[in-house]
Amino acid sequence: MRSCLESAGRRSTRQREEIYAYLLRSEDHPTAEQVFEAVRTSIPNLSLATVYNALEALADAGLIMKLPSSEGSTRYDGRADGHYHLRCLRSGAVADLSTPYVPDLIESLDPGLAHRLGRQGFRVTGYRLEVVGYFERCPTNGIDDPREN
Repeated sequence: MRSCLESAGRRSTRQREEIYAYLLRSEDHPTAEQVFEAVRTSIPNLSLATVYNALEALADAGLIMKLPSSEGSTRYDGRADGHYHLRCLRSGAVADLSTPYVPDLIESLDPGLAHRLGRQGFRVTGYRLEVVGYFERCPTNGIDDPREN
């Protein structure tokens, strides 16, 4: 962690270490507010601003994934390897999708797309795939979908 942060021009701090450790243990892709509540038990004087700054530093260093959403809060994933996600449109809950990651998916979907985009001045550096829908039972709060009853 320390070397990744330093390579990104960031310092390793106790707050960043605690936040990173929490994200590595977490499977529910928490929001910054959820990270703040969880880590504050071990660092009582922690501020929400510090959490946001730490999450940005960890994401910039490639240690975590930032999962923005136009429908709700950004969520964070301690897994920085290539993988896909499911997102519940009702609760905003995010879960890992257990299907193999395909590094050249863009090329398989549309051969030459990255090259054409490059000619337009857009350099492809990666991609994200998120399957959206509704969980019958929310993985973050265990609440059943009332429409399923």
